[in-house]
Amino acid sequence: METIEEWPVFGREAADVAWRPAADSNRSTRLGRWIELLRIGSLEALHARAVTDPSWFWDAAIDELGFPWQLRPSTILDLERGPEWARWFTNGRFNYATSAVDAPAASQPHTEAIAWEGEDGAVRRLSRAELGREVDRAAHAFAALGIVAGDRVGIFLPMLPETAIATLALAKLRAIYTPIFSGYAAPAVASRLRDCEAKVLVTADGFFRRGGVVPMKETADAAAAETPSLDRIVVVRRIGRDVPWDVRRDLWWDDAMAAVPKAGPYDAPETDPETPYMVLYTSGTTGRPKGAVHVHGGFPVKGAQDLAHGFDLGPGDALFWYTDLGWMMGPWAISGALLLGARLILYEGVPDHPGPDRLWSIVERHRVTHLGLSPTAVRALMAHGVDPVRAHDRSSLRVLGSTGEPWDPPSWRWLFEVGGDGRLPIVNYSGGTEVSGGIVSCSLVRPIKPASFSGPMLGMAADVVDAEGRPVRGEVGELVIRAPSPGMTRGFWNDPERYLETYWRRFPGTWVHGDWATIDPDGYWFILGRSDDTIKVAGKRVGPAEVESAAVKRAPVREAAAIGVPHQLKGEAIVLFVVPRSGVIAGDGDALRKAVSEAVVTELGKPLRPEAVVIVAELPKTRNGKIMRRVARAAWLDEDPGDLSALENPRALEAIRSARSAKP
Repeated sequence: METIEEWPVFGREAADVAWRPAADSNRSTRLGRWIELLRIGSLEALHARAVTDPSWFWDAAIDELGFPWQLRPSTILDLERGPEWARWFTNGRFNYATSAVDAPAASQPHTEAIAWEGEDGAVRRLSRAELGREVDRAAHAFAALGIVAGDRVGIFLPMLPETAIATLALAKLRAIYTPIFSGYAAPAVASRLRDCEAKVLVTADGFFRRGGVVPMKETADAAAAETPSLDRIVVVRRIGRDVPWDVRRDLWWDDAMAAVPKAGPYDAPETDPETPYMVLYTSGTTGRPKGAVHVHGGFPVKGAQDLAHGFDLGPGDALFWYTDLGWMMGPWAISGALLLGARLILYEGVPDHPGPDRLWSIVERHRVTHLGLSPTAVRALMAHGVDPVRAHDRSSLRVLGSTGEPWDPPSWRWLFEVGGDGRLPIVNYSGGTEVSGGIVSCSLVRPIKPASFSGPMLGMAADVVDAEGRPVRGEVGELVIRAPSPGMTRGFWNDPERYLETYWRRFPGTWVHGDWATIDPDGYWFILGRSDDTIKVAGKRVGPAEVESAAVKRAPVREAAAIGVPHQLKGEAIVLFVVPRSGVIAGDGDALRKAVSEAVVTELGKPLRPEAVVIVAELPKTRNGKIMRRVARAAWLDEDPGDLSALENPRALEAIRSARSAKP
């Protein structure tokens, strides 16, 4: 039997590999060229040194990334307060907006920086020089509103050019922005604004979604009424509709910009890299949302490194990640793409409106090289078949990306074979808001198995451990990080104890991320879902993703959500909510339930046969497509569902409650 040390850290050649790197990947990829430049021999050797000597690694990484610093640091890592409160690049100076905007505007003024497309077909493009001027005007405008270093500003916008401009302008001021999902209701917006005591809120008159209008200003007004600290609301004219107006408080974005037409450049002061620039909220199962504090030398640097060395993004590329600003991938795409000199593609709508080919038409129209989607978005696109994909020229694509939730193999295969024509790597990428990006990822210099990760994200000291914190291989364990990373949050806003309790107290000195993971004998990693979603049936622990994948793989089911419910004999039993594939006869529920049940038994064994299979029209999800299993469980058990601010479709809960009431 192999020891832990003998198991590969990164995936190796195996029978079920779907994608292989080119023979010259050490020369044709950014990561491969860097490995050769360092004369370090291999990805494994580079990663081993990175996790044992993070100061050396990040010192080398910021040189390879190549974006300018106001003052390059000589001290990379300060652990005086322990790994929980690590400080990075502390004797350097770095304002990420200056690096992302000013230097490219000067060196490549006519190169496109941002291309935006609205759901109604409107298109706007900004060169690097134009983006620089707009960011400077916005910085002067915010300063005229009284925003100074350390002030908090909420940004409640869809993905617009102004969204990127506002985030960058506030960074120049050394102010702190809070991104808020464009689909949130007023209580969810207000809770975030109150928690960070925001002075200003930036919103829009509305935006288009599936051909309808989402009225944002009215939501912003209701949230403002519950936020005593809020002084002003700045409103972007997106669709030109009449909105309620308070002349003492409200200001049109255009008017704010017009007030400083000749203000000239806004030169950001030298900025300590540990200066906060963003408070990014995540929802918990109970209590108020957690505000992850991110700094100039943290989130943007980590995100850019992941994009460069994990996704092979660089100058001349075009990144389009289907996301919202309220999910970490929104700020991640904005800062990462612009820091690396790539074009940023923004889209406000849904990927299959007004036709099922909308997403693929964006790829063709804007010559996208890097396309990012969640598995949920892929499953929605699958329902439309292959014709909408193949109707468009996708030859510009080099890399597909995925994050947000575990894959089911059929959906992964569809994206690989249809979306990527069997030629493109799918960089599976998993981490979180609190670590600014990836803990595990695929690598373009290693083979890729379906639905897997090639290994740890380069530089992340990831491991899988048992209940005592000991490394495990070939079985399910907790995903942990054994050393600090620049992207880790500097704590929760005004709640340091909650931060320590959430991530550091279980195994002192080790970050426990809250995901179940496993490493197979070939060195491939798999994320199996949140560890607080785990189901334990008669002593056997199973991740919900395993149950769901079995149903989708072997039954006529488009998507599924598994939960554990109390059982007198087994401790817990499985209840599985399923959404049938299109064309499945709705009235033949018994046959579908039997097919799903047998599918789980075939894949996982009789002990894990679901106690109940519940057919629903939709699953409860967040705006970015994550399935909210805890909410489904609460609805089924008639319990308090906790924080529902991220829930997009409350009707899904009512359907679950109705199904529970109808159960014999």
